Order: sequence, then structure tokens, then C-alpha cells
Amino acid sequence: SLPKSSLIMIIPIRCFTCGKVVGDKWEQFINMLQGGYGEGDALDMLKINRYCCRRMLLSHVDLIEKLLNYV
Repeated sequence: SLPKSSLIMIIPIRCFTCGKVVGDKWEQFINMLQGGYGEGDALDMLKINRYCCRRMLLSHVDLIEKLLNYV
């Protein structure tokens, strides 16, 4: 069984279109949103400029809590 801390997120590691690594930015992105930054400002501060990569973070739906109910 995996430790719960390793089951925090299921976000794609790389952008589906260009292949740039975006998975390492997810936690920072969420923290910035919770800190009051807008989505565009947070993505700009994280230097995610390509619209394909921006889409990866903006359109991600975090379903891990719902999936854990079926384990």
C-alpha cells in the first residue's frame, strides 16, 4: 500500500501537445490560487507561457479523493 502523501495528485507530468514538464508546477499553482492570485497571473509567475501548457493546469480536474473511495 502506498503512503497517503504519495496519492495527493494525479496530474499529467508532461504537456500532451509539446511535451514540456508541467506536473512539477501543480502544487505551486494551487498555492498561488489559494493565496489570492488570478489564474493568468499565477501561470505567468510560473513562466508557463504556451497556451497548450496553460491548458494542462487550467483544465485539470482533481479526482483523486473520489477515486480513493473505490480502492
